[in-house]
Amino acid sequence: MTNTLIQSDDTWILWAILVGWAAISIYLEQKYQWAAKISGAIIALVGAMILANLNIIPTESAVYDTVWSYVIPLAIPLLLFQTNIMKIWRESGRLVVIFLISSVGTVAGAIISFFLLKDHIPLLYKISAMMTGSYIGGGVNFVAMAAKFETPSELVSATVVADNMVMALYFLGLILIPSLTFFRKYFKTPYIDELESNVKGDENHAASYWKRKDISLLDIAKAVGTTFVIVAISFTIAGFLDELIPSGEDANVFLNILNGILGDNYLMLTTITLLAVTLFPRYFENIHGTQEIGTFLIYIFFVVIGVPASIQVILQNAPLIFVLCALMVIINMIISFGIGKIFKFSLEEIILASNANIGGPTTAAAMAISKGWIKLVGPIMLVGTLGYIIGNYIGSAVGAWLSTL
Repeated sequence: MTNTLIQSDDTWILWAILVGWAAISIYLEQKYQWAAKISGAIIALVGAMILANLNIIPTESAVYDTVWSYVIPLAIPLLLFQTNIMKIWRESGRLVVIFLISSVGTVAGAIISFFLLKDHIPLLYKISAMMTGSYIGGGVNFVAMAAKFETPSELVSATVVADNMVMALYFLGLILIPSLTFFRKYFKTPYIDELESNVKGDENHAASYWKRKDISLLDIAKAVGTTFVIVAISFTIAGFLDELIPSGEDANVFLNILNGILGDNYLMLTTITLLAVTLFPRYFENIHGTQEIGTFLIYIFFVVIGVPASIQVILQNAPLIFVLCALMVIINMIISFGIGKIFKFSLEEIILASNANIGGPTTAAAMAISKGWIKLVGPIMLVGTLGYIIGNYIGSAVGAWLSTL
């Protein structure tokens, strides 16, 4: 591992950098128009990339793992406390369609990139299977495909490195797209338009949306306490059902699907949260500050996304695999945006559907939160978990077919 100024076990210093830079990103976004235009999320991500590539902070640390394992699960319920269940179901129907279209883009990307690079990368069909599963579902599908096709560990490690860099650049591009004139001209943007309609003249959009609100100590206590309880209950139930319901090659398709639905932590978390909000609407409606707390946690997450994007490591270990992953992502985006435009999906729906495929539902929810598309957070979390269920099947099919070529 590369020597860095700050070591991976400098826990407090790393936490100070993650949380401090997230706070600075929010400050810049709300203080300056240039920062508001590129968004605080991009500032958070790029700042981390710079620190990592200057060897100031390490690209791997237990601190970053903690953000994925604990900070993100706590943020998601907080952002769903003010949701309307009927609107979520209405939005989810449209998102399922564009999500599946985007999944076709992932498969097309895997096939095209395989034929372009098969003479240059050994055991490419194994990598294609892993990345198909990952770019429809998420990390859990990547691991499952790596195990199924018995991919050598050094190849798995190189693919992870390449994927990390591609992901950072991909998120950077997605966050930037809504501010580009071309996309605003040719795609409808109802959620962005709604946000902008509430802003007067040259007023800073971010500062206007996140203006000071009434909040008490009791609000903070109820918000934080409730989200901890919901996460604990949800993950415990999902873990129990994951152990109870058989899965894998020895189980039939029905049991695998059932395990994927009931045994998934984030799908259970979303379901339990929405159920609680529906059963006790007055309790959740009266908690102030949940969006603010949840969004700040998401900004910490965006800092972490930029950390593994080490250019030096890519050049040393996985330049061609980086090209493979980049091609898959680019083709996914071309098909998602192209077909999405034909069928009149909004820019926000297309961006989140592609994000849910390539990055998984948690990063898609983070994207929605960072852009202020709060109404789409619940729907994209629900739709995105569909990728976890179908990712292994599609990845297996792609890998099996490409192995014969």
